[in-house]
Amino acid sequence: MTDNQPIALPEEAAPLHAVSCQLCELANQRSRVIWGEGNPEGRIIMLLDNPGAREDREGRAFVCGTRATLQLGAAEAGLDMNDVYVTYVLKCRPVRKYDKETARNRCRAHLLSQLEQKRPKLMICLGNVAVQAFFQDPEAEVKQLRGSWYDIAGLPTTVSYHPLAVRRRPVLMRMFVEDLKRVAARSVEIGGASIVPSGEEQPEKGN
Repeated sequence: MTDNQPIALPEEAAPLHAVSCQLCELANQRSRVIWGEGNPEGRIIMLLDNPGAREDREGRAFVCGTRATLQLGAAEAGLDMNDVYVTYVLKCRPVRKYDKETARNRCRAHLLSQLEQKRPKLMICLGNVAVQAFFQDPEAEVKQLRGSWYDIAGLPTTVSYHPLAVRRRPVLMRMFVEDLKRVAARSVEIGGASIVPSGEEQPEKGN
């Protein structure tokens, strides 16, 4: 790991049509819609399953385990988080049981709208939920798909483990960093981005 200290990435305000969304039951349990965070014009989109907490019980901003592990992995991989926008399969943070399949299917319209508006150059799906939702394949798994690039709706896409899985199973960190290095290298290939020095040799190009 590096000495890089994770920070709370700036949150992008949700558009009006999403703020008032009633497409699924999460509308009845959310405190608000969380559209995404990081650089809204970033060439790389990272897709997670759903938002985590951004404030503690006293309302003070803090960096949760998912965000901390993601940023530390990116720093070790030399991936500049200034090139990254983080968003979610679900735009609401669940607080109790809900119909997961229905919520994910209905929230897909918001993700597709985001991609159409932002037109990123690369996508990385983190965790099986994000992979299955974006690939539209309920059997898709990170361990089988990682290491390669896929054309999903015209967007070059790769996959890796969810940062919380990496946090709980440190043995996954090496593979997590490898996958993020692949994204950093591909971003440089397509131009306009730089790899942040990490003191490590950069990997060969991904498939």
